[in-house]
Amino acid sequence: MITTPTDTRSTVEAIYAAFGSGDIPAILDRLAEDVSWDADWADNWAQSRANLSHFRPRRGRAEVGELFAILGAGYTFHEFTVEDVMSNDRRAVAMITIEFTAPDGTRIRDEELHLWTFDEHGQVSSMRHYIDTAKHTGSAPA
Repeated sequence: MITTPTDTRSTVEAIYAAFGSGDIPAILDRLAEDVSWDADWADNWAQSRANLSHFRPRRGRAEVGELFAILGAGYTFHEFTVEDVMSNDRRAVAMITIEFTAPDGTRIRDEELHLWTFDEHGQVSSMRHYIDTAKHTGSAPA
């Protein structure tokens, strides 16, 4: 199956809608079995040195499911706004405004970019968060 910019954009939008409604199985269904979640780059500070539990590199649907369990158990989301999604046939980039309270009680507001990469079957093969690492480092458990 060949994806199109419309396909990648609509898949990303559906993932965010599922996140907003707490439908984690719907998110996981859109991921490739061997999805790389913040795990496909060599030296990103948040993932390799800051040791943040919510940005730890993950591989496969089961490990991504563990991430959503961590978020659901200890984080309170006050805002999650998808400002824009830009896409082509292999990738989509989403501009996100997020505000949450971390497990230690710290409230964080951040503007993030999420880079989604798709395989030939139209499933997410990779996802990367581009964040303000310093904001997250002081508040999240390792």
